[in-house]
Amino acid sequence: MNELSIETHGRGAWALVLIHGWAMHGGIFAPLMAELATDFTLYAVDLPGHGYSRESTLALDPDAVRSALRGRVPAGALWLGWSMGGLFALAAARDETLAPRALALLSVTPRFVQAPDWPQAMPRQQFAAFAQALAADYRATVNRFLALEVLGDAGAQTDLRALRRDVFARGEPDPARLREGLELLQHSDLRDALRGIAQPALWLAGRRDRLVPPAAQRRAAQAMPQGQYVELEHAAHAGFIGHAHEVAAALRQLAERAA
Repeated sequence: MNELSIETHGRGAWALVLIHGWAMHGGIFAPLMAELATDFTLYAVDLPGHGYSRESTLALDPDAVRSALRGRVPAGALWLGWSMGGLFALAAARDETLAPRALALLSVTPRFVQAPDWPQAMPRQQFAAFAQALAADYRATVNRFLALEVLGDAGAQTDLRALRRDVFARGEPDPARLREGLELLQHSDLRDALRGIAQPALWLAGRRDRLVPPAAQRRAAQAMPQGQYVELEHAAHAGFIGHAHEVAAALRQLAERAA
């Protein structure tokens, strides 16, 4: 089964496709969707093996997902990718059928693991230890990851309660799919591709993000012809939860810039 679950919310004039991060699902965007429903029509996608797409046999691969979404989300929409979801939004930007009008990349980096010329990322040893912990106890590892996502945020405890409440609200993801996601994060490197993406692109960073350094997002924005970098002063990695109003305002500005 290759079908992906897509939930539609709102009736606004602008179309916005939302792609969630590792181990999550489209419902995690609820605080942001509540802010945007008047101005946007929202298409919240559950990636393969996650949420209501748990039974999908589609590979957790950006090219496979963009092909599966052709004809199911509007051409010319804005796309928002959060964390791992940003890799899927960047893949869609190169698809002439989907033809995104603009990209919003929230806590995203084109390379998640350090390299000699890319120090603003997770050390390779730390990433490997995380993958080993996932194999030993995936629920405990997911819970630790949730804590890292809000670490440093001004509303960390409130945001963590929301994440823990919602992460398994659509069922538990297949641990094999979680490992597939880690493989994607470990090996993806889209730095060279950024120069060829012509659409307006908003790189929205949490200044307190402990998973994706803001410096990496700033560098990525500078590499794009129409890249813009915006920093949320009090936000961490999951800034769309406790700072949904600020994120929504930035998205409206992006939509106006891309009109």
